[in-house]
Amino acid sequence: MAGAKDTTVLDHSEPGVQRRQMISLIIPVFNEEDSIRLFLEQTSKALDPLGDDLDVEYLFVNDGSRDATERVILACRDDWPQIALVNLSRNFGKEAALSAGLNHARGDAAIPIDVDLQDPPEVIVDMVARWRDGAKVVNARRARRDADTWAKRISAGLFYRLFNALADYPIPTGVGDFRLLDREVVDAICALGERSRFNKALFSWVGFETIEVEYDRPARAAGETQWSYWKLWKLALDGIFAASTTPLRIWTYIGLTMAVGSLLYSAFLFFRTLLFGVDTPGYASTVILILIFGGMNMFALGIIGEYVGRIYTEVRQRPLYIVRSYHQQGVDDAGRGGG
Repeated sequence: MAGAKDTTVLDHSEPGVQRRQMISLIIPVFNEEDSIRLFLEQTSKALDPLGDDLDVEYLFVNDGSRDATERVILACRDDWPQIALVNLSRNFGKEAALSAGLNHARGDAAIPIDVDLQDPPEVIVDMVARWRDGAKVVNARRARRDADTWAKRISAGLFYRLFNALADYPIPTGVGDFRLLDREVVDAICALGERSRFNKALFSWVGFETIEVEYDRPARAAGETQWSYWKLWKLALDGIFAASTTPLRIWTYIGLTMAVGSLLYSAFLFFRTLLFGVDTPGYASTVILILIFGGMNMFALGIIGEYVGRIYTEVRQRPLYIVRSYHQQGVDDAGRGGG
């Protein structure tokens, strides 16, 4: 393949020694005991075409599961020794779990992927081919979302349009976490220090040469989704407020418009009173104005509060996650601190 990357790289731990390239599949899991083995069986089969010249690391990040997820993953190491497992001390959320996976990934490229097989592993072969042709980021775009409910499709479309209208660095529509990131991109993302993270926005912010592949999103293969509409709503707010200060800027303009309008209306009332005297006081109009401006003030304060809350989170400097234990072939640690 013209322009393709060499499939071996220098192993810096042993000067002059070459090793095969490796990709790390980053798989955040939370109460997914029924999906683990099915995911490994189908993914390893889908990646057979890459087996001759590429190693694969299955890096599971157990985000505080309360079922048998951890035991199932450890039991699967007998059949898949390339499994690595990061156990977090509690449920920190998918964004933190994904960050933990990026920090622990050992591959020359990393691919975040869902364990429910809604991210088809067959697409990875095409993604790796584009990466070897020189792309640093290969986004997987959902061509269709027929497996999602109509409410989820509509809300997702509205979110992408709203986010990209407000954000300084738009995110590609229809692209989730499922993408390939070159080691250079992974290192750049891991160097970012914010605690309130929305990884899709960070993936766009770091830049690098990016191309896309398309796929149809199927239904879950097993288990039930852990994403309620409330969690999706909170994620959407985190994404908007973490990626842009435009909402604050909008209220600057709204405040300016309201101030100019109030000044003009006050001047109108003043001169009308001088010319025509005082009207009978209007209770309804007064109450309406108070309610409108009071409601707008509370809404503006709410937006300011969202940013102040995130400032508080950043100032505390708490780790994004805490690792309870780490398991890799030949390595079993009690813990590797936080991130």
